[in-house]
Amino acid sequence: MSESSVPSQTVLLRRGEVHSPADPFATAMVVERGQIAWVGSEGAADAFADGVDEVVDLDGALVTPAFTDAHVHTTATGLALTGLDLSGAASLGEALALVRDFAAARPGDRVLLGHGWDASRWPEGRPPARAELDAATGGRPLYLSRIDVHSAVATTALLDLVPGAGGRADAPLTGDAHHAVRAAAFAAITPAQRTEAQRAALAHAASLGIGTVHECAGPEISSADDLAGLLRLAAGQAGPRVVGYWAEQDVDKARELGAIGAAGDLFVDGALGSHTACLHHPYADAAHAGTAYLDADEVAAHVVACTEAGLQAGFHAIGDAAVTTVVEGVRAAAEKLGLARVRAARHRVEHAEMLTPETIAAFAELGLTASVQPAFDALWGGEDGMYARRLGAERARTLNPFAALLRAGVPLAFGSDSPVTPLDPWGTVRAAAFHRTPEHRVSVRAAFTAHTRGGWRAIGRDDAGVLVPGAPADYAVWRTGELVVQAPDDRVARWSTDPRSGTPGLPDLTPGRDLPVCLRTVVGGRTVFVRPGE
Repeated sequence: MSESSVPSQTVLLRRGEVHSPADPFATAMVVERGQIAWVGSEGAADAFADGVDEVVDLDGALVTPAFTDAHVHTTATGLALTGLDLSGAASLGEALALVRDFAAARPGDRVLLGHGWDASRWPEGRPPARAELDAATGGRPLYLSRIDVHSAVATTALLDLVPGAGGRADAPLTGDAHHAVRAAAFAAITPAQRTEAQRAALAHAASLGIGTVHECAGPEISSADDLAGLLRLAAGQAGPRVVGYWAEQDVDKARELGAIGAAGDLFVDGALGSHTACLHHPYADAAHAGTAYLDADEVAAHVVACTEAGLQAGFHAIGDAAVTTVVEGVRAAAEKLGLARVRAARHRVEHAEMLTPETIAAFAELGLTASVQPAFDALWGGEDGMYARRLGAERARTLNPFAALLRAGVPLAFGSDSPVTPLDPWGTVRAAAFHRTPEHRVSVRAAFTAHTRGGWRAIGRDDAGVLVPGAPADYAVWRTGELVVQAPDDRVARWSTDPRSGTPGLPDLTPGRDLPVCLRTVVGGRTVFVRPGE
């Protein structure tokens, strides 16, 4: 396939499979001026052949809407791609060896950055001690975030830059101490390093068929300069769209930065892996119930301020007590402003893992979007997973109830929280369709919709994320195996290829099968990725 990069061109794609509700049997599509102009059959495509600037022979490939990843930390993702990645370390000893090798290979870095360690999966069962890290780095500044990014370990040289942040010698940093040390580490990154990381992350997203990312920035996560630089970069180059959120209770700051919401990772609590998610009852493996960062009154005040300013509010809430705090706060805001006005603002809750029937019903009532990460369950769910160790098996089985959310009418937007879990859109769809707890599974079709159209709806756009005339020409072309149609009344894993269903087919994502390979990604009619050789 040849590359098309001029949005004003008219392009005809033919001889493929086009996933479109406008025509479940479509094999061709016309793109004009950055929008979908037509979808239909191969025979009807002949009428367009003489009036287009380019004809793309799909050769049987599948065309779908581009994915939207609704929760990304772009710079951190790029730093993980270009820096030290510990997610594959199988033991503490292996992690320390990777740190030593990385330090030796980067003698000019002012601070060494790494991510992805998870001591819960190591036979030693503990994170690196500070003395071990000091030895591995030769005494240089080093910051290593845990896989959930809610705690970290650091060397003495880095901690010396942040008075009072040291804590106990071998305890991972959490809360304010962690935020201060992370800020010091990221402040040492040069603008050139930051831009390099952002470019790497966006290029990687495009190679996976991701056309839009929701950047969840904030003062405790990145910086205002980081968000502003990312938005400038995305606006000035061909690549995935970037929608910015700023996680601070400062509506004016969010607007000044070009964010569409004072939302994203505005922390109501922390994370389960770091024992900082806020629970109604104590952890199974710790004598406390986590950490609360905001109360219901603060949530209500923020929702009121954002609604009145015409911005989205949003909160990071994982534990059941944190989710209850959000619901109580949003309901108080609705009592003040009116329910219809709050619902229309489409406020968001990130992660929303520990839900009850009552809080699910409240999400539906209040019009809250659940911005969720199915890969969390794939990584930490199951009878022997981290969730079960932290909460006990009974509570762990209640987490990430995607089917119940859909049944209640709660809008879902899927994301990765990268670099917490990798950018992997088809893997995310598979994780939702084959949830470790069967009653929480959703159909592949519903999961795909949450990862495409759901991300657009979460930012207030109902006209995008689907291949129909008039929609933005954001699409991806895939090499894939047999397409299947899931029976409409089947929410778990039985498949039907009955063409009478009138539903566009999607790849068979049964675990063990190869995931589709992205051949081309197009955003707004502009090609932003072509796989070499295609």
